[in-house]
Amino acid sequence: MPDFFNTWLPFIYLYGVGGIFFFAGMFIIIKSGSVNPKRKQHRWWIKVLFGGYFFFMSLHAFLILAALYL
Repeated sequence: MPDFFNTWLPFIYLYGVGGIFFFAGMFIIIKSGSVNPKRKQHRWWIKVLFGGYFFFMSLHAFLILAALYL
């Protein structure tokens, strides 16, 4: 069975460090006024971006678990 360093450490690095950059970028985009949360279409895109991040993180975690235990 693979150990922690070959399975979960890359996952934590990818979504931890990558998440810092993603959320910092989203913060900058919203604060700079490039995306206006008051507009309906902009709110939809914000939801798509955050939803996509969490969807792929969940999918990746599920596939790691499936590979380890199924």
